[in-house]
Amino acid sequence: MVFLLNDEQRQLADSATEFLNAQSPIALQRRLRDTRAPLGYEPTLWQQVVELGWPAAVFPEEDGGLGVGYQGLGAVFEAMGRTVAALPLLSSVVLCGELLLAAGTQAQRQRWLPGLIDGQQRLALALDEQGRHHPERIRTQARRSASGGWVLDGEKWFVIDGIGAAWLVVVAQTLGAEGQGEGLGLFMVDATQPGVALQPTLLADSRNHARLTLTGVQVADDLRLPATAGALQALDAALDRARICLAAEGLGLLREAFERTLSYLKERVQFDVPIGSFQALQHRMARLYTELEMLESCVRAALAAIDAGDPGLALLASLAKARASDLCEKVTNEAVQLHGGIGVTDEFDLGLIVKRARVLQHSLGDGVFHRDRYARLQGF
Repeated sequence: MVFLLNDEQRQLADSATEFLNAQSPIALQRRLRDTRAPLGYEPTLWQQVVELGWPAAVFPEEDGGLGVGYQGLGAVFEAMGRTVAALPLLSSVVLCGELLLAAGTQAQRQRWLPGLIDGQQRLALALDEQGRHHPERIRTQARRSASGGWVLDGEKWFVIDGIGAAWLVVVAQTLGAEGQGEGLGLFMVDATQPGVALQPTLLADSRNHARLTLTGVQVADDLRLPATAGALQALDAALDRARICLAAEGLGLLREAFERTLSYLKERVQFDVPIGSFQALQHRMARLYTELEMLESCVRAALAAIDAGDPGLALLASLAKARASDLCEKVTNEAVQLHGGIGVTDEFDLGLIVKRARVLQHSLGDGVFHRDRYARLQGF
């Protein structure tokens, strides 16, 4: 596999860095938090992102996309991590877009993909039903109705960008009992129809998360994604792409925390010398640097595996996400300690980085989940 970006991907990465530094600095995320922005992001900024073509980057050209590949989009997520940028790119494009590509019919792709690409509508995946990520443990029921179609009942937690989404992709159990992935179905649900209730859920990073309640929701047969290869397989494929993108965002976030800490160690004077001259602190920073270099290797390999269609993608996805999750805790803890008292003040930008890192750490599986998954995939 080739880890280097081609010219088109490099251009996308450079433009993302330049755009986000200018239009979405960390100060914007502070304002969104302080004003309790209902969507968790700035709609005008999202429209600018759409015009730049980011949502179209990974969709095939035959579906109206640009076909740039995930190595290019991964660089965008890394740039988003640098400025803690809040955008519904993961929810609409990576999670729901990939599910439509993997599990939808041609008619379903033609119905929803254009809206995702041109930003006219957003989709959100309704998956988890408990505090920790377990995509196979689904209790939400989808039963056949007497008049045809399906009836959905259940509850979903932590729906990413659920508030304001036009449609929800709901994962439900069709065999009547919670299992280990058998009998799962994927259903397109209109977020405004009767029986659908979305309640905002406030997490540490102040992003758009929602709790979804489904009560007797009617869904027509043509709104079920057929997933000819299996709903769980399609779901895993989409989740792995999203996990890798989160790992890429984490890489950018942690690089930013590391570099800010390194600059502080060079500037902060104690006992008439910069504290960065103390060997003990140099050792701590050196260890963090090597950890981040290894994370970058994992992320680059995982992104390249998506574009290459590597059958070992699931292993690489869990490897990248496990390392990113672990370092979201380790690097930010060290950054706070090395900054001293100022590191825990809300006025200091590091606080926003830490809060986003804590949520990212657990999103779509923490280090424990992915180490266990990696072992199971290896046959242990």
